[in-house]
Amino acid sequence: MAGERQARLADRIKVLIAERLEKGLRDPRLGFVTITDVKVTGDLQHASVFYTVLGDEEARLASGEALRRATGLLRSEVGRGLGVRLTPTLEFIPDALPENAGHIEDLLRQARERDAEVAGLASSASYAGEADPYIKPREDDED
Repeated sequence: MAGERQARLADRIKVLIAERLEKGLRDPRLGFVTITDVKVTGDLQHASVFYTVLGDEEARLASGEALRRATGLLRSEVGRGLGVRLTPTLEFIPDALPENAGHIEDLLRQARERDAEVAGLASSASYAGEADPYIKPREDDED
């Protein structure tokens, strides 16, 4: 039951923050920010907001600082939109999803290259011994 309420509250917080960011903040450092996920604690007092920023490392750092500076404003917006007795505190955490996805893509590319290399070696390979190295039972001569 509490898990359902946490999930509903997290989804609503995600929508409220995304809508407010879509309207815009008065901070020129804020880049193209996407809210990827929100996790709310069991007591509904703290919300971790995960976000990604389109651009280079400098844009990510500047947007992160802009979000941290606007935490009070965003918390007020969330409080008005939620209508709960206690508004959860907000913590903005950069989501490592793009970096992880890039790393996984690199690993998959390396695996494909190694598979192709092994397939090339296997096509020109020959057996070291007999083609069928397993011992077969002897047939006894019954003369």
